[in-house]
Amino acid sequence: MRTVFLIVLVATSFLATAQSNSFPFGQVTYRELDMKTYDKDTSAVAVVLREEGDAHIEDSDPNYLIYHYHVKIKVLKKAGQELADFVIRLGKGEGIRKEAMRSVTASSFNIENGTMKETKLNPKDQFTENANKFADYRKFAVPNVRVGSVIEVEYTLESPFRFTFRTWEFQSDIPKISSFYRATIPGNYKYNISLRGYLKLTENKSKIERDCFRPGGESADCLVMDFLMKDVPAFKEEEYMTARTNFLSAVYFELSELQQFDGQKTKYTKEWKDVEEDMRKEADFGVQLRRGEDIVDQNVKQIIAGETDELAKARKIYDFIKGWYRWNKIYGFVSDLGIKKAFDAKTGNVGDINLSLVAALKYAGLNADPILLSTRGNGLVNELFPVISEFDYVAVYLAIKDKVYLLDATDPYLSFGLLPERCLNGKGRVLGEKQSFWYDLKPSDKDRKVSIFNLKLSPEGLLTGTVQVTHFGYSAFDERKSLADEGDEKKYLSGQYPTVTLAQQRIENLDDLKKPLNIKFEAETELFDQATADNFLFNPFFMDQWKKNPFKSLERSYPVDFGAPLEETMVVILEYPEAYEIAEIPAKVGLVLPDAGGRYMYTVQNVGHTLTINSSFTINKTVFTSLEYHYLRELYDRVVAVQKTDLVFKKKT
Repeated sequence: MRTVFLIVLVATSFLATAQSNSFPFGQVTYRELDMKTYDKDTSAVAVVLREEGDAHIEDSDPNYLIYHYHVKIKVLKKAGQELADFVIRLGKGEGIRKEAMRSVTASSFNIENGTMKETKLNPKDQFTENANKFADYRKFAVPNVRVGSVIEVEYTLESPFRFTFRTWEFQSDIPKISSFYRATIPGNYKYNISLRGYLKLTENKSKIERDCFRPGGESADCLVMDFLMKDVPAFKEEEYMTARTNFLSAVYFELSELQQFDGQKTKYTKEWKDVEEDMRKEADFGVQLRRGEDIVDQNVKQIIAGETDELAKARKIYDFIKGWYRWNKIYGFVSDLGIKKAFDAKTGNVGDINLSLVAALKYAGLNADPILLSTRGNGLVNELFPVISEFDYVAVYLAIKDKVYLLDATDPYLSFGLLPERCLNGKGRVLGEKQSFWYDLKPSDKDRKVSIFNLKLSPEGLLTGTVQVTHFGYSAFDERKSLADEGDEKKYLSGQYPTVTLAQQRIENLDDLKKPLNIKFEAETELFDQATADNFLFNPFFMDQWKKNPFKSLERSYPVDFGAPLEETMVVILEYPEAYEIAEIPAKVGLVLPDAGGRYMYTVQNVGHTLTINSSFTINKTVFTSLEYHYLRELYDRVVAVQKTDLVFKKKT
């Protein structure tokens, strides 16, 4: 959930300052030290007692963006002691431009011998780590922290990147009693401000502060915005959710327009037609596409020689590019090495590989364009206005006749038209030669598995039989990757089915991605000891059972996102000894989600001494809202319960 609103303040100045509203350091109370649990979340390992931040631009030259942060944390359980370790990102830009720490004050407070003791951070016990070309990290650990401690930290950062206003996250992995943020915005700035998440602000106030900033003899008014959220619950990640930034309660600032001293205006939030033009001229994007056709031309000409069918051409080119490159595991929507260097080296980032694929398809006369997207771990992009920095990936949009294929050549186990699940996230932006448009990133196939067990139980209690497991779509992709990562097929299958002894394992279509992946083997396990078995139990799901419901929370504020539809089918045919009979045939189970969202069917039939069990689980929708969550959770509960239920056999009398 994201609320976007525009802040506009017209004035004659450049930037503004504000006084910190932070509470005094060191005013820890005995009541806070005596606190044992947090009533609103008794499972919390710690709780933020108070948190305040302030961002403004200082008067002096250079006009640094100043960010002041102050927090007080109560440690409630042993796991909360980890919060004593602080890692603060310091961004870096071109040349010597980088963020710096101006000051740090940190202490722990404890009760010792009936009195309060403060242990201060020694300035020598902090250091800066050079992580990469984009960031350094300032690290320190607050000393003498244990269960019951109160941690207090206050620091100030200065940043030359004053156009990038500080994001404030109200929510974190632990609950907060109070979280306050003050942002002082200069009068000649326009910001798109987005409030994300499902929690509501307790207070949201703004005021005009007159004549608040005087750089170089100038004078300006400022807009001062106060954001307050109280009783903030901890953010808890669950299964089947996209990036936490999509749902974490926070306020973001995106610079839209800046009015200079001389009256000139610079627009930072552009229209897509402007972004399209910029990307076509971009040395690492549009220029690479044009050069790429010359680089791959000889290879493509040879590959498609004599081929007239467009789809066949596309498949051959896709297989060539996918087989040529080795992905270096780095994302990006632009070429990192440049297509020529990447092609010669046979390795590159996502941009190198997929832009090469676009270039190769275009050389063959096919209608292919790059599609920019944001991966599931990166978050959803803003569709209201273009923010190019929100994208972190590029795939290929290919249109042949009346059908569209989305391609990604980074992984050797991806089949033609199968976009990896990491890319199934909202919409992507197709950058065509003349126009751009949004396109839904929908899965082209299901995550589907079919398991068939033909089993026979001997009078001595030995269960033997054949098993065939067939994987389709995303299930086949995942299984092929897992097999490749393990390297040893027999070892992998033994790990997948640890409850039985395997023999004569066979894997079919491992390299033929056009076909489903078939896994066949013979299985053997001892079900009971004949010497004492007047009755025995048999669980049809003994080789592949759901142990628990992935949806633990009673409530969920954000959607469940499966990425791709799911389908899991199991058929068990069991021939058992004539001396036994099944005590009771379970009733049929038929569960259906509203709006055809999914279903579960389970039946057990007995004819003579042969039992046939059918289990079919289907999720048709990929996204379920928080209002639909209860139905989905209940469905999973029922499936887990069915799969844990044993069938009872007894000796005939």
